[in-house]
Amino acid sequence: MANIENRKFIALDISRKNYLSWVLDVKLHLSTKKLRYTIDEDNAASNEERAPALIFLRHHIDDGLKYEYLTVENPLELWQNLNDRLEHLKAVILPKALND
Repeated sequence: MANIENRKFIALDISRKNYLSWVLDVKLHLSTKKLRYTIDEDNAASNEERAPALIFLRHHIDDGLKYEYLTVENPLELWQNLNDRLEHLKAVILPKALND
């Protein structure tokens, strides 16, 4: 229960229903921590800079996803893996939202 209280926002759910809002929350929070660049392509972040970003990302994903990506040690790689897996949801959700 304490783990939930320490989160800055709702973790990415295993059902992935909150993916779009999660992406925005992650980008905003990493920006405020001056770590946003760690999930950008071709960044030159050191291991010391990547560690807090990776911890932050792992803290804000569902335990099932966390275990699936357990061996990923780079926040950019984790970000890209999740994006590759879930980006199609933008195409499914956004057109419906535009019609509402």
